[in-house]
Amino acid sequence: MKKVILPLMALVMLASCGGGTSTDEKAATPVAEKPKDPAYEKGLALVAQNDCLTCHKINEPFTGPSYSQVADKYAGADAAKIKEIAEKIIKGGTGVWGSALMTPHASLSPEDAEAMVKYILLLKK
Repeated sequence: MKKVILPLMALVMLASCGGGTSTDEKAATPVAEKPKDPAYEKGLALVAQNDCLTCHKINEPFTGPSYSQVADKYAGADAAKIKEIAEKIIKGGTGVWGSALMTPHASLSPEDAEAMVKYILLLKK
């Protein structure tokens, strides 16, 4: 008798976890996808292609400030400020975030550096 009840209970438990809606009902319900931001996508790709993550992390300071800290500091930056930050990425420097040196990234075009800045600014909390 135990051999029948135990498998039957397991079957009942599995059946009760089925979700209650059919596949057809789920397919008929439209799900809004988050639109992809081209600035985010391009900037993310550029950050991944370069050595940025050697010194920067998304949410915690490392050798340099976290991208979240940068985004918070420059929230609402206008085009001129974005260009200024991009120039800092290209030329490198020190003093804005302490004594750590940001190495120059002279091979980056101004457009690519600005795309990276726009991506970083989208990470604002």
